[in-house]
Amino acid sequence: MLKTRARRELWLLAAMALLVLGVGLGLRDPWPSDEPRFALVAQQMVLSGDWLFPHRGTELYSDKPPLLMWAQAAFYTVLGNWRVAFLLPSLLAALGTLACVYDLGRRLWTRQVGVYAAWALLFAVHFTFQAKKAQIDPLVMFFITLANYGLLRHLLCGPAWRWWWLGWFAAGLGVITKGVGVLALLMILPAAVASLLGWRGVRLHLRDGRFWLAPLAFGLAVALWLLPMVLAATASGSADYRAYMHDILFRQTAKRYAQSWDHHQAWWYFLATMPSMWVPAFLVLPWALPAWWRRLRRRDPRYLLLLGWWGLIVLFFSIPHGKRDVYILPALPMFCLALAPLLPGLLRRRDVQKVLGAFNLLLALALLGTGLAMLVGEPGFESRLILQRGIDTAVTSALGWIGVALGAWGIVGLCFSGPRRQHLAVVSTLAMAWVAYGLVGYPLFNDSSSARGLMQQAGQRIGADAQLGLVGWKEQNLLMADRPAATFGFKRRWYRQLQDGVAWQAQAPRQRWLLVQEAAVLDCIDRGRAERVGVANRRGWWLVPAQAVTGPCVPTARELARITLEQGKEEREE
Repeated sequence: MLKTRARRELWLLAAMALLVLGVGLGLRDPWPSDEPRFALVAQQMVLSGDWLFPHRGTELYSDKPPLLMWAQAAFYTVLGNWRVAFLLPSLLAALGTLACVYDLGRRLWTRQVGVYAAWALLFAVHFTFQAKKAQIDPLVMFFITLANYGLLRHLLCGPAWRWWWLGWFAAGLGVITKGVGVLALLMILPAAVASLLGWRGVRLHLRDGRFWLAPLAFGLAVALWLLPMVLAATASGSADYRAYMHDILFRQTAKRYAQSWDHHQAWWYFLATMPSMWVPAFLVLPWALPAWWRRLRRRDPRYLLLLGWWGLIVLFFSIPHGKRDVYILPALPMFCLALAPLLPGLLRRRDVQKVLGAFNLLLALALLGTGLAMLVGEPGFESRLILQRGIDTAVTSALGWIGVALGAWGIVGLCFSGPRRQHLAVVSTLAMAWVAYGLVGYPLFNDSSSARGLMQQAGQRIGADAQLGLVGWKEQNLLMADRPAATFGFKRRWYRQLQDGVAWQAQAPRQRWLLVQEAAVLDCIDRGRAERVGVANRRGWWLVPAQAVTGPCVPTARELARITLEQGKEEREE
């Protein structure tokens, strides 16, 4: 009976994970800010055959290592469908992270602890939100969690040398995913402290020669990308390839950490991020803290390693000025794992259930209020959505009804769950919200968020035989274009892109059109002869025929200041 129950609980967890994380797969295209960039790079890898040096348009893309783009390109090569291929790495990474957390909980404590840890992680808003996006962070979270899994199997359940080597190898894969994968190895620091203090249950086995083979596994993983890239860049003799190598190895790593040039936040930023993004699991922290302290006083190394590593990650990312909420996402799985042994007892407390019930009520009322505002409330709310997102009233009405339905569902769940099972109401409300987001929200927002609708309109307007050039473009414009489009640089100043675009257009004025971001339009373009084609991603776009260009596109001082300000703002948002 115990085996049957355990099997049933595990299948329920797996089914819910697939539902919450996988629903909507294939129903949308890449959405900004990062998804179109990575998908475009992956697409160009497939089309060009150059997988070693990523390109964004005609420029090399050196902001991130290429592992995510490799995965997307590989899945497309196998499946032949970009809508599935670009999201599949995140889905598999999230499922893999849940599996690691479950199995660690089972091995370090009990099967029930593993189940609780996985449920807490699955419905942590930060985890689910990022797992449904095609960004690098879910993949680096998986590799860091896999590294933690291997290290903990050795440090707390070992000696287990194969898992020890796997942990280092996974950390290396994390490095060629985003660079911060090496942070998984910080788990060794609290383990060393516990070992020096004589805590039972943790050993480093430093005297065994197999311990020192682990850095070789780390180096091997990094070399899978680094070695061929460096050899190719140095052998090519290309200044662009050398600049790419220098930028990705130095400027985007150590310099970006020490001298952050974007996303500046206060030192306490993550102390506010975790309570708002790690809910509902974070809501029980006031009760968890004294319980953790009691276990640390009993010298339980499991808590020291998990909590110590969590604290080191938060400290590491709190030091530089540049901070984003996704930076500490890899710490969330270990937080949920440390919390899981306490959850069976905490969920029996009435005060904990009242807090969870209050959270569910606030969430339901927020959904209900937002839906009513879109249907019968303040018209300015709906107008802002229409103007900024380029969606019509039919979409806002549908979103309003969805909000009302989800809010009503949350309130009904609150009533039927009873005072001792408010956590079930929270799970029910969040699950339905994520399912609605994937099944309904994806199709409703896709045309405007992905720029597919805008690019289709532009293609229909200029005709099938025309050529299209992009000025002040974003990755989604090139990705969603219905034909090969000419570009004139991406990071170049917009006015220079416009100048080159006008020169390109003049070579075949009857066949060539320019799609220009509204902020990049100068006075040399007669807007009366151009056509405003639409709005996507809060940006207006103009189709410019050759006859709309009235003179040389040399910006005035006022125009230069305006266009520099707008482009700088966009670059900071990235």
